[in-house]
Amino acid sequence: MEENMRRFSQRSHLVTLSEINITPLLDLAFVLLIIFIITTPLLEKGLELKLPKAVGQPARPLRKEDTRTVEISPQGAYAMNKQMMRLDQIVNQLAQDYRYNTNLVIFVRADQDSKMKDFVALTDACMQKGISRYSIRTQPIGSK
Repeated sequence: MEENMRRFSQRSHLVTLSEINITPLLDLAFVLLIIFIITTPLLEKGLELKLPKAVGQPARPLRKEDTRTVEISPQGAYAMNKQMMRLDQIVNQLAQDYRYNTNLVIFVRADQDSKMKDFVALTDACMQKGISRYSIRTQPIGSK
């Protein structure tokens, strides 16, 4: 009889070990879920930036032969050498100039009201042709 009690006590001991209360684990999981739900939109929002004003000069002066200036109007029109041109015409001309001069830097003069998509279209098309040096031209401080 003592043997039967012993087995019974061992069985009940094993049964209590195999039954883990998962309620605290679920509470923890829900708390973590709520934290992630609250913080995720804050991470995706981005930063509110105040961009610096343009001051200073380039690190080294560029030769006029090494630069081409592309202008972008608020309406999305492009111009190079004071002539209105389509984007593909400008990119083809820049690619041809770049073949002869690998030091070529593109000066981009975009109106403050122009759209970012027009700038990106220009830089993306130039990157596809291997041109990767740009300088965004800004109005110096103090000028109107």
